[in-house]
Amino acid sequence: MNEQQHLDTLTDIKRMMERSTRFISLSGLSGVIAGVSALVGACLAYILLRDYYYEWDVLGNHSREAFLHLKVRLVGLALLVLLVAISAGCYLTWRRAKKNGEAIWDGVARKVLVNLAIPLAAGAAFILGTLYNETPILITPTCLIFYGLALVNASKYTLSDIRYLGLAEIGLGIINLFAVRYGLYFWAIGFGVLHIVYGTSMWLKYERKAA
Repeated sequence: MNEQQHLDTLTDIKRMMERSTRFISLSGLSGVIAGVSALVGACLAYILLRDYYYEWDVLGNHSREAFLHLKVRLVGLALLVLLVAISAGCYLTWRRAKKNGEAIWDGVARKVLVNLAIPLAAGAAFILGTLYNETPILITPTCLIFYGLALVNASKYTLSDIRYLGLAEIGLGIINLFAVRYGLYFWAIGFGVLHIVYGTSMWLKYERKAA
């Protein structure tokens, strides 16, 4: 057995060990789709906010019903963006796992899900608290920080690249705390631009050769 064969054998062993301890079927394209969806959602949210504040400042319409209607539309838009991102992520990850002959749902995948869910659940509770106390201006930095914490927490059981995305989200959320009135722009950067950059990097690094 020559040196190249030894290297190939070591590479195969390393790959088998990674598959047994890390969930490596994440799709970079799903990150790009999530980012694009977030940018489209941010643009639509900007239009909704612009129209609302035009009626508020220029036309003098200060009705509580209009504000409630705005909140409902924004929440519906956010849920739609989330649905698109999750659906694309699940489908593309399933397709990649199937192509590579890997299990989509095993013990490692469950660990990833649990480690994602704990910070996200805490973040959801915190957001409900901000709504209850009528401080919705804190929603965007809260989303960014807790989402980043979830990614860092789950990175122990998946590709390490996701850790850097998580750290970037946390840093962006902390900065947003000191510029809360620009939350929509931070949302677009954190969930839009960063996801596109991350997804493109993941695709180039792990999926381009296979494609």
